[in-house]
Amino acid sequence: MDTSDAVSFLDDQQCWQRLAEQELGRLVTRAGAVLDIFPVNYILDGESIVFRTAEGSKLTELTINDEVLFEVDEYTDTDAWSVVVRGHAHRLVTAEEVRTADQLGLRPWIPTVKYNYVRVVPASVSGRDFRRGPEPDRYGVQQY
Repeated sequence: MDTSDAVSFLDDQQCWQRLAEQELGRLVTRAGAVLDIFPVNYILDGESIVFRTAEGSKLTELTINDEVLFEVDEYTDTDAWSVVVRGHAHRLVTAEEVRTADQLGLRPWIPTVKYNYVRVVPASVSGRDFRRGPEPDRYGVQQY
């Protein structure tokens, strides 16, 4: 089995297309030595990510350190992909920012009140496509 095309890189446009297809991602924060990961539902606003959150550890950690990772993926029996956004997150605070975010149509997935909007502004975006299949023979003769 040829595995040379099992992984391919996505360009920026392909990454943003994949992000636009989904609604659930994982936000990774770091405050000092503490790393956390949070599932969040999101929406794209141009080439930034917007999500809502209640008061709590996620918002506190973003205030301490605004550097974040945001990851979204999907898989089927035959293929998979993953996109990682590295960037900075900030709470939307002005009335105009909140009014604009309200018009995006983002609603919480669970029945909780989430007053705070957060925007992730990317510093970089990267992604990969994966062709799934059986593991190659690890002990047989390998082609060079």
